[in-house]
Amino acid sequence: MSAPARFKDLCLDARDHQASADWWCRAMGYRRHVGSGGPRPDADPVPIVDPDGEGPLIWIVPVPEDKTVKNRMHLDVVGDVAELLALGAVLVQARGEDREWDVLADPEGNEFCVFAP
Repeated sequence: MSAPARFKDLCLDARDHQASADWWCRAMGYRRHVGSGGPRPDADPVPIVDPDGEGPLIWIVPVPEDKTVKNRMHLDVVGDVAELLALGAVLVQARGEDREWDVLADPEGNEFCVFAP
């Protein structure tokens, strides 16, 4: 029996979706996806892709409100915490005895977990 749904893409809300798309591209090595129709209007969501084709497509979606509560879903990444902090991420919670990862937030406040390579 097939499932009623299958995974397609990830979506991340942001007030400044253009700046967030640029930040996530720098952080993850992703690139903006330009479809066959050429560049998208600035007000549209921004799709970013892994140039190696390994990671999922991520849509950075414009929203009018600031982030105010903890994410109910988040990204887990393998990476270098110091480099992400230098790019503008904020340390939310350092790894500890009960947790093998750091929790960071992107410049818009979206939390993500960082695991050591």
